Amino acid sequence: MTDLGDLVRERRSTRLFLRDKPVARELLDEALALAMRAPSNSNIQPWRLFLASGPRRDRLVEALLAEASLELPVTTGIPEAYLPLRQELGGLVYGSMGIARHDQDGRRLAQLRNWEFFRAPVGAVVCMHRDLGVVDALGVGMFLQTLLLALTERGLGSCVQVSIAAYPEILRAHLGIPDEFTVLCGLAIGYPDPAFPANTLTTPRNPVADNVVFVE
Repeated sequence: MTDLGDLVRERRSTRLFLRDKPVARELLDEALALAMRAPSNSNIQPWRLFLASGPRRDRLVEALLAEASLELPVTTGIPEAYLPLRQELGGLVYGSMGIARHDQDGRRLAQLRNWEFFRAPVGAVVCMHRDLGVVDALGVGMFLQTLLLALTERGLGSCVQVSIAAYPEILRAHLGIPDEFTVLCGLAIGYPDPAFPANTLTTPRNPVADNVVFVE
């Protein structure tokens, strides 16, 4: 059994996977069974996950890339006050890949990898029923974090992807996602490419005091 603290520190966003190294269904089943233990409001378990691998995953990626190649979508939704943090992260990620700020072609190619799930053999889409609200989204988030840690414990990499949600109709068509479910994000699952520098990047975190207030 891996120590929880080690798992939390080990987990990171994998940005390039070993495309030809498949993920055993047994490992996915184990990780998902653990994630199902996540708490939720009134135990409604609001998360819905659609996973694709093999030819289904490949056809989905082909459709997503065809759309994203025409024009990259605006996926930020981040208030202006928080944009410096996004820019800081972008500098770290692209810098680790050796892509300079002025290298527009290099950045575009790196961005397009989002819509091929960073070449992960398993691509997933996280959804929630459209009638549910913010409180239930918290439950989905707790499920997702538990899943990420369970995957990490099994030697698998992962990356939560807001960019995947930019094309909900493509996702619905290829994965059979019913209209009553809101697409929240994507999730790439697989084995990290050890030769890819960005996979070893540790992103900074705020001091606890910046985000937490003790009222005594």
